[in-house]
Amino acid sequence: MQADTFFSLPESLSIFAHFFPHEAAPWEWIQYIEQALIAYQETHKEKRPFWQRRSGKNVHIGKNVILPRVCTIEDNVYIGDYTEIRSGALIRKNVIIGEHCLIGNSCEVKNALLMDHVQVAHFNYVGDSILGNYAHLSAGAILSNLRFDRQEVIIKPNTHTELRKFGAILGDHAQVGCNAVLLPGTLLGKNAIVSVGTIFGGILMENQTVYARQELVVKN
Repeated sequence: MQADTFFSLPESLSIFAHFFPHEAAPWEWIQYIEQALIAYQETHKEKRPFWQRRSGKNVHIGKNVILPRVCTIEDNVYIGDYTEIRSGALIRKNVIIGEHCLIGNSCEVKNALLMDHVQVAHFNYVGDSILGNYAHLSAGAILSNLRFDRQEVIIKPNTHTELRKFGAILGDHAQVGCNAVLLPGTLLGKNAIVSVGTIFGGILMENQTVYARQELVVKN
């Protein structure tokens, strides 16, 4: 199962291509995000305007990025051109965000790679995950990244990842509906859809949709 089955690293992030080989398993990319950012900062020493110094160390903020009055950006973060960060967002350590992305209000992103045109809309958690181009998380969608027993995350049925923290892999144009939860080690193929309020773990293949049937009972 190769990364290029799910997505292609966009031209805007080609500076990191050495760390993210297309023939590797996609979850292997997660462990190289920090190294990629450190290598970038060592070769691109930047003098940032005063207003950008409020953020953590080793932070790159691209051209025409929209920042709110209140948000938090920690160490080792790369934000591509024309991306918008909204109020109350928390961008923790080791995050790469491509161009034309949206990180909505009260979202938290940690140790993750988001490619171009990704939308993390409102009240989302994205930890230890890779989101392909045009991937979309609707309001309240959560990418859970840690098992209750804190043991290795295994992709169902029996693929070992050697990762204790691993959220999800979303292929290009994959979508996750409002208040859906992806369990640790979930893989969504290109154009896959997890519908509103669905709890899903495992592998959803390209162009597939999964949804939960709900029974409504109305009584007087």
